[in-house]
Amino acid sequence: MAPPDHYFSSEPGSGYVPREITVRLAGEDRVLTSAPGVFSPERLDAGTSVLLSHVPAPPPGGNLLDLGCGWGPIALSLALESPHATVWAVDVNQRALDLVRQNAARLGLDNITACTPDHVPTDVRFMTIWSNPPIRVGKNELHSMLSMWLPRLEVGTDAWLVVQRNLGSDSLHRWLQAEFPDDLAVTRAATHKGYRVLRARRRSGSGLTEPISVIPEAG
Repeated sequence: MAPPDHYFSSEPGSGYVPREITVRLAGEDRVLTSAPGVFSPERLDAGTSVLLSHVPAPPPGGNLLDLGCGWGPIALSLALESPHATVWAVDVNQRALDLVRQNAARLGLDNITACTPDHVPTDVRFMTIWSNPPIRVGKNELHSMLSMWLPRLEVGTDAWLVVQRNLGSDSLHRWLQAEFPDDLAVTRAATHKGYRVLRARRRSGSGLTEPISVIPEAG
């Protein structure tokens, strides 16, 4: 069981002590708010930095997903780069979601919806998914999470996942290929600073079965 202040706890046990951090998103330095009890509260973590520097520009419209958003660097980047899109920032950590909302307001962004997985309508489909997934929740939870969200890609669109090589990026790559052999084309898009960026493209004519019920990302 995760400690009460772990970043994938729904209610962190550590005290709420907000702090300002400066990070570079969408080509500019941004002053944002973070706090203990969320993932990488003091800085833009290396994995997210690698992801943001190795993905193409996001689609200009439609629904875009940041899966496991933390305090929001991926969701904020998507919203800044695609102001006419709807960005879903999804996490189980309520403090993280509050921080995303604060940071979106601070940047004047009104196209981000920060919510828990069960508050995303089941009929929403995504033009892209960007994620630094919570590997430390455990393999079973991680696989359940990806099995829930990857089927919600629109046909012909991509999910981009960044995973540290020594935390199982290659085994995740193999699992994705085995789990969705006819439906997702999974490739290694980049390797940088010990991280892999995996690209999972929803094939045209895919027979992928879409989920009916919502599976929580983490306990």
